[in-house]
Amino acid sequence: MGTGNDNDRHVVPQDGRWAVVKEAHERASTLHDAQADAINRAREIITNLGGGELVIHGENGQIRRKDSVGGGNDPATSEG
Repeated sequence: MGTGNDNDRHVVPQDGRWAVVKEAHERASTLHDAQADAINRAREIITNLGGGELVIHGENGQIRRKDSVGGGNDPATSEG
C-alpha cells in the first residue's frame, strides 16, 4: 500500500474475509465477513477522522475503486 494521507483506509481481502487497513500498514483495524460491511466501516472511520481516501480492492487484491470521503464536521455546506 502507498504512503498517502494518514486517514486513508483500504478494504482488502484477508483469509476469506474483508479487512479495513490503515494506509501504509499491514494489520487490520477491523475484519468483516462481507465486503459491503467493511466498506461501510471504513467510511465511518475516515469520516470520523476528518476525511480521506477509501481504496477498495477486489478479491484478487487489485484496486477496484477509490472514493474520497469527507469529514463529519465540514462547516462548508451549500444549499441549492
